[in-house]
Amino acid sequence: MSEEKFLTYKGKPLVRKGNEIYYGDMSEKHVVRFEILSTSNKDNLEIADKVLVELLLSDNKLPKKDRVVKSIERDSLFSALDMGFTWLERA
Repeated sequence: MSEEKFLTYKGKPLVRKGNEIYYGDMSEKHVVRFEILSTSNKDNLEIADKVLVELLLSDNKLPKKDRVVKSIERDSLFSALDMGFTWLERA
């Protein structure tokens, strides 16, 4: 049986599904969810220019609104990843 390999950022799994990116390990208490709200085209590349960052409790039994611990919008994916990493480390 082979293990699934995920892209990682600073040692934690990073999984994308459509416009959502989840960061962190679901076996830990918190994960971060990024939602790409809008994009722009620069040099024929689609770049995220508005990203919602949410620190979530990883307990899927709770309703989504009760899982959100913190939420903020950022103007780039890099800025959003940096904020998500900081929140996850502090949680």
